[in-house]
Amino acid sequence: MGRSGMDNKPFDLVVFGATGFTGRLVAEYLNHSYGAGKQVAWAMAGRSRDKLAAVRRLTGVPETVPLLQADATDEASLAALVAQTRVVISTVGPYQLHGQPLLRACANAGTDYVDLCGEPGWMAQMIARHEAAARASGARIVFSCGFDSIPFDLGVVYLQAEAQRRYGAPLKQVRGRVRVMKGGFSGGTMASALATVEAMGRDPALARSMADPFALVPGFQGPVQPEAETAAYDTTAKSWTGPFVMAAINTKNVHRTNALRGHAWGRDFVYDERMLTGDGASGERRAKALARRTQLQTLALGWRPVRALLRLALPKPGQGPSQHERETGRYEVLFSGETATGQPLSAVVRGDRDPGYGSTCKLISESALCLVQDVDRSMVGGGVWTPGAAMGLALVRRLQERAGLSFEMGPWP
Repeated sequence: MGRSGMDNKPFDLVVFGATGFTGRLVAEYLNHSYGAGKQVAWAMAGRSRDKLAAVRRLTGVPETVPLLQADATDEASLAALVAQTRVVISTVGPYQLHGQPLLRACANAGTDYVDLCGEPGWMAQMIARHEAAARASGARIVFSCGFDSIPFDLGVVYLQAEAQRRYGAPLKQVRGRVRVMKGGFSGGTMASALATVEAMGRDPALARSMADPFALVPGFQGPVQPEAETAAYDTTAKSWTGPFVMAAINTKNVHRTNALRGHAWGRDFVYDERMLTGDGASGERRAKALARRTQLQTLALGWRPVRALLRLALPKPGQGPSQHERETGRYEVLFSGETATGQPLSAVVRGDRDPGYGSTCKLISESALCLVQDVDRSMVGGGVWTPGAAMGLALVRRLQERAGLSFEMGPWP
């Protein structure tokens, strides 16, 4: 785990947005898992030094962990920040409102960057605007390093690697099925969804991008993908299924991973993602109810008064579920697929904390460290990446060792 071409920087990583709820959890996790600079040299960053100091005290992070002041709207302060670290963890969303200056600073400076972004319209814009600069500088920009989309992106990578090992061929179709999800999504996820709906109202091209499973693969249009908004029966899982709220972002990331890997799974690869609701008549009723509720929620978000009410109900900065709620949450995602000749394969990915906070803080922390400690720049250079394309099985191993995830081959129990 030695340092490489950025040895002269004082920090391995900096947590930007450490005064927010998720940023605070990231700081707590780093302190608990890696201590105050002995294993990993890290710092906390944000707009207010006083608030950073208060969070450091409240979380029990030692005073030896430095505090760095930088404002998401002040490009000079961001340039000074990224010059000091090998990788930045950004927890400041919605990214379409606050994220571009920091990303641009990293892309220009050659500093690696990871975030929790689940805003594909913004991600597509950032690919178009900053990938060339990131390639030139060597900065590795990796979006979606939380619950969206690591369990799904890496679940497919893991299953496809096993297909290649067993069959010498990729799976032409993979299905992701959420079987268990105890714990909610973060307030940041909802805030991002609201910002995306409003942006779509201003820009019809963004609405088209949201509906396109290949929106993060510029210049490529793959085959028609399965319908995601209706109730359907899955014969492999022996369960009815309904829409899964994160499918729109996860699917785009999976297809970008395939493209960045040289379309190793085929240019005709098919992927879909749904929520399991159970077998029999009761499972069918739940699936149809979930589909109706999803359609109504989509319509409701189009109304400005509804969005205003939702914003009032969102957790405020520094708010979120209790430690008990975070630690008793969990999730489980099933994956199945077939090769072009019909050879089947299945796997399951499990996480040991609630998806939106307890697991996500571990996922993004270990993604940042995997990027700078485990992935050589001679193999993965600058550009805009997905977790599955940039880190792949190296991150799978790391998450199993350190972050409470398990990746296991089927058949499903």
